[in-house]
Amino acid sequence: MESLKEIATGVRAGRVDPVALVEEALQRADESAGLNAVVHLDVEGARKAAVDHDRTGALAGVPVLVKEIVEVAGLPYRCGSAAMDEIGRQDADVVRRLRAAGAIVIGLSYTHEFAYGCTGTSNRVGPCRNPHDPARMTGGSSAGAGAAVAAGVVPLAIGTDTAGSVRIPAALCGVVGFKPSYGTLSTDRVFPLSQSLDHVGVLTRTVADAAYALEALTGVPPAAARPTRLGVVTNPEYLDFTAEVGAAWSAALARLAAAGAQLVDVELPDWRHSFTTAAAIQGPEAVANHTGRSTAQYQPDVQERLREAAQITRAEYDAARTEAAEITAEVNGGLGQVDAVLMPTVLCTAPLITDVDTPEGSKAVRSQLLKNTRLANLTRHPAVSLPLPTDGLPVGLQVIAATNNQAATTTHWIEDQLSA
Repeated sequence: MESLKEIATGVRAGRVDPVALVEEALQRADESAGLNAVVHLDVEGARKAAVDHDRTGALAGVPVLVKEIVEVAGLPYRCGSAAMDEIGRQDADVVRRLRAAGAIVIGLSYTHEFAYGCTGTSNRVGPCRNPHDPARMTGGSSAGAGAAVAAGVVPLAIGTDTAGSVRIPAALCGVVGFKPSYGTLSTDRVFPLSQSLDHVGVLTRTVADAAYALEALTGVPPAAARPTRLGVVTNPEYLDFTAEVGAAWSAALARLAAAGAQLVDVELPDWRHSFTTAAAIQGPEAVANHTGRSTAQYQPDVQERLREAAQITRAEYDAARTEAAEITAEVNGGLGQVDAVLMPTVLCTAPLITDVDTPEGSKAVRSQLLKNTRLANLTRHPAVSLPLPTDGLPVGLQVIAATNNQAATTTHWIEDQLSA
């Protein structure tokens, strides 16, 4: 399996043909169509871009999928909703950066409708399915990105993350999801869920690929560093995992300690307070973003989320903004003592798609998926999910750090130790 850097180096050197790369990606997309990971393939556009490619750029010839809430000129702009059927008028900033780096956009990946859900089961085309077991969900909202990278359709996909939407599907599908710090990648021409919390991120097969993609898109190279102190979260809510996740988590900590890492207990701000604070910010902003739109054709769960969000008062929203700053300062203090803080990304393995068929089931699943990811959006810190060794369904390890560089270098070191 070649890395992004190796693919691009081969294209620039003339050893790898961009046309062959695109054709392989299109074939894999066709073979995995039953997953619903890809909602639109730009066959003609991708082939033309490959033929015309000038063999330059850090991502030269790399096939990429873009989440369908990100505007791409000339491609459908539907955000996964039957209520929206537009054509992209111009490329979002992240798409312009992809093209400038030499990547080839082959199409659009599935999103939970308007990115307002963490299961990846609500979209105009039905649920997205997990490559490890199509009866199971991918997580969301960047569902198609996680599934497509896991299925080998593309080595790089662009997602968005407001409460865990890059990291949750990465964890459930067994790939890497890197949510860089707030504003690292612009949300220009990305349909907003919550402007205060929205991040653009990448999903890849390895941490090295994720760091390389971010470097290509931002022009900022990571500086090498070996972590020495890793914070291990002690809040019980973050450790309320299933047996499968607990076994992978404990084994990973043991291997990291054996590799020389100093594991330090870290208590993060009160879980319930930080979780409800983030929800009180996200809700009113989401409602405002859908004001004036007819929601009659929205998916039932998204309609319900908007109804719940509309109950949050302006006073509660304003108070949450103040509380967010206080929580961020507290997390900054904790991160100043360690290289990064570790916790499971998701507290369970991929649930069955049918588990969300009832309101009660949906509420329980959403709680399990969202519990550990929301904090890093509230505080805007970089957070990465990488796969843990396991004999069963994928399990993710989440790494939260003070800077993108610390997140990249720490997670890369952890990946090396766990794969040794």
